Amino acid sequence: MNRNGRKEEETLIEMSETGDDDISVLTDIKTPDSPGEDLNGPLYEINSNAGSEIPSHSESQGLSSTESTFLITNHQWAAPQKWYKLNRFLNSRLRIDKQPQSKDSVFFRDGVRRIDFVLSYVDDPNKEVDRKKSERRREFEMNLQKSGLELEVEDKKDSESGKIYFVKIHATWEVLSTYAEVLNIKMPIKENDLDQNKENPLNWFLRIFKLPYEVMNPEADYFTAPFSKQRQELFIIKDQNKFFSPAIRNRIVYYILSRCPYGIGEEKRKFGIKRLISNGTYTSAFPLHDCQYWKKSQDEKCDNERYTLYKQWAKFGKFYKEQPLDLIRKYYGEKIGIYFAWLGFYTEMLFYAAVVGFFCFLYGWITMDENISSKEICDKDIGGQIIMCPLCDQRCEFWRLNITCQPSQYSHLFDNVATLFFAIFMGIWVTLFLEFWKRRQARLEYEWDLVDFEEEQQQLQLRPEYEAKCTHKKKNPVTQEMEPFLPLTSKAARFCFSGTTVLFWIFLIIASMIAIIVYRLAVYASFASVMENNHTLEPISGLLTPQLATSVTASCLNFIMIMILNLLYERVAIWITDMEVPRTHLEYENRLTMKMFLFQFVNYYSSCFYVAFFKGKFAGFPADYTYMFGRWRNEECDPAGCLIELTTQLTIVMAGKQIWGNIQEALVPYVKNWWRSRRARNSPESLYSRWEQDYDLQVFGQLGLFYEYLEMVVQFGFITLFVASFPLAPLLALLNNILEIRVDSWKLTTQFRRAFAAKAHSIGVWQEILNGMAVLSVVTNAFIVAFTSDMIPRLVYYYAYSNNEASPMSGYINSSLSVFAVSDFKSISMPLENEMNVTLCRYRDYRYPPDHEKNYLHTMQFWHILAAKMAFIIIMEHVVFVVKFFVAWLIPDIPSDVKARIKREKYLTQKILHEYELCRLREKLSEKGHCSEVAKQVQATEGKVQLSCLM
Repeated sequence: MNRNGRKEEETLIEMSETGDDDISVLTDIKTPDSPGEDLNGPLYEINSNAGSEIPSHSESQGLSSTESTFLITNHQWAAPQKWYKLNRFLNSRLRIDKQPQSKDSVFFRDGVRRIDFVLSYVDDPNKEVDRKKSERRREFEMNLQKSGLELEVEDKKDSESGKIYFVKIHATWEVLSTYAEVLNIKMPIKENDLDQNKENPLNWFLRIFKLPYEVMNPEADYFTAPFSKQRQELFIIKDQNKFFSPAIRNRIVYYILSRCPYGIGEEKRKFGIKRLISNGTYTSAFPLHDCQYWKKSQDEKCDNERYTLYKQWAKFGKFYKEQPLDLIRKYYGEKIGIYFAWLGFYTEMLFYAAVVGFFCFLYGWITMDENISSKEICDKDIGGQIIMCPLCDQRCEFWRLNITCQPSQYSHLFDNVATLFFAIFMGIWVTLFLEFWKRRQARLEYEWDLVDFEEEQQQLQLRPEYEAKCTHKKKNPVTQEMEPFLPLTSKAARFCFSGTTVLFWIFLIIASMIAIIVYRLAVYASFASVMENNHTLEPISGLLTPQLATSVTASCLNFIMIMILNLLYERVAIWITDMEVPRTHLEYENRLTMKMFLFQFVNYYSSCFYVAFFKGKFAGFPADYTYMFGRWRNEECDPAGCLIELTTQLTIVMAGKQIWGNIQEALVPYVKNWWRSRRARNSPESLYSRWEQDYDLQVFGQLGLFYEYLEMVVQFGFITLFVASFPLAPLLALLNNILEIRVDSWKLTTQFRRAFAAKAHSIGVWQEILNGMAVLSVVTNAFIVAFTSDMIPRLVYYYAYSNNEASPMSGYINSSLSVFAVSDFKSISMPLENEMNVTLCRYRDYRYPPDHEKNYLHTMQFWHILAAKMAFIIIMEHVVFVVKFFVAWLIPDIPSDVKARIKREKYLTQKILHEYELCRLREKLSEKGHCSEVAKQVQATEGKVQLSCLM
């Protein structure tokens, strides 16, 4: 059909199916007579050119932050309802000569304009609620057009389900260039001429861990400068369609979407896609993946970066390969890139801690048979002759020490001289990890053009929710503009409520911990009464003691309670943080982070703190046991110490959390995606479009990275705060993290929609949390070695109380057990049965015997040991802290070569900019009427150029 015929048919259809109001504006629509346009072009989309307004700083109203004033003006748009109605009609009803196009395409129907964002919704015009939503959508999409965005709608009839509309959004060059300047996005101005190749003598060995060069370096390296529309010719723009990467494009579009108003009349202050999704106006908003992850796109213009990431990064067979951080950053943005950079570096550093911890464990294994203490406990003539006092009141019987033979042997695996060395080593390792990460982070800041990016810039970007909820305004002292603010009284009330809620939940955790302790005390007595002298349990009685059985069951129950409380508190923390109405996204994330971490800290570590620092420390002695709530007798430690129980607790909680976390991260999204896409799995590509495929994926969300960081920081706490009790903890963490990197990359690439791109030059508030935990870990490990392990009592006995030069540790067990006369038991504690006719029993303490004038008082050996413990804590803390601070001072935060490169780049950038300005001024000088004024500017600019050269 020729053009005239098509045009005539088009006019007939328009006149036959449109109303009079619509016909009145038909003459303003572009016809296909224009070169390069056809019926699949602008005519069949929502036209954004008529009435389009480029954001203006001086004309904006309603949104008050500096950036949001650039968004949308309130100028009257000529016949907006008619335009919207007509274009929606044309887009959804007319289907004339539509070009065949692959449904896997990421472009508009014209095959030229890239789809930068997709909105979806379900509409039923017969329902009153949906009519209101339709009005909101109409107003919202009109304002998107006024901001310069171009929209194209896919009718629900073309969707696989037949129910969902998809609105495709394209950002024009004018929009991108405007907001690139608003958001201070750096773009290339000159190729980097600095020599970056360093010869590494280990390259031949490291080649096996390397990825192909084109994967590791997807873009050439350039000197960059903040983009400016007035200086476009200064930047290297080879192709306007590819100048801004898809990550930058979706970041800009989401910035507009989050601040675009949709309210009409009294609802004028309502705006933002997040609110529209929450009230059901739209069902989702997301940028598109560029292709399917398992095969390349047939479109030659597609970069297939998702496919490359899946093949080279997300596959589990690549676990030993380096991560393509530059490609991750290019595809997902700097915020996600910096997370994977930190996770990868953390995993690398864990390798060294895991090796040292494994050798410490190996030392304990090798020397286990040489441990004199466990030999004496296992000896029938020593441990078999020592009668211990009952483990519980009345129901428990007297027992022989040698039944704890195997637990005492296994305790030596973790409670030996190597434990002390490893505790000191980990204190230094933490410092090295944090300091070297700062250097790695500084290098990434330079390579990713984040050197001048400061968190303070984000303070100018108000949250849309903050702007919508705050009705009061005041002048910002920085921008000198009127902006919304929260009154002090309202802020104080919100903070009081928030703080009260957090305290309530912390007390709830403490209450659950007390319940677990009560369970331990009650069940311990039952286990002790059942397991003692029970011949049916003889095969395992040596390994499964009442203490160990209680510890294992209590740890499992505690883990279940941790998971339940954690699930509940996540929702509460988000709710109270929303209620506080933080001013910026940075404040929101920091407040939520502190609430969640404080809760997780108490939730995950409280049981370990109890076993490490409270269990067995306040048990009393047989003549005067200590009771909780006057009913349950406090627990005692095993004669070999409480360290093995702390190891058991730590292993169950840490390993259980990691296993459960991986199941949640990998299996749950996979099952959900399988269920959502079950109807379309057998659909041909022509019916299952790229936007529908992504729509069926899971939402990563703005807090997706928050939970990833939280998981790793909690793990970091396990391997630092309590590592003295379990040298294998870094090894378990290493194995988990190798899997974690691939699980996270796999789910991001295959199971989740493409995340919104965002900038970040560091890991944020998590850095301060890690620093705090590093300091606390020195204290906790010093106390664990001093009070939980038997290290100090053995050393005191070895140097002060041993009389056997040939075997200095002989007699230590007898020395560590005090004597008690059975007749001195109180009625509540007296065993009901005494088949062995015991008159004297032993218990773990340092007290005088019953026949001494100071009977049952602490001996001098007790005070010597206590003094040695306190001295050890002070010495260890000071030594480790001095080394930590010295190492931190010795290692600069920014590598010297990076400093030089930053200065070089700043110098060249300033020189290029000044020379550019000089050329422009000289051009002005050649014009008439500006000679004297421009000559002065030329001299000033030449002075700047000379100054930059001197710098």
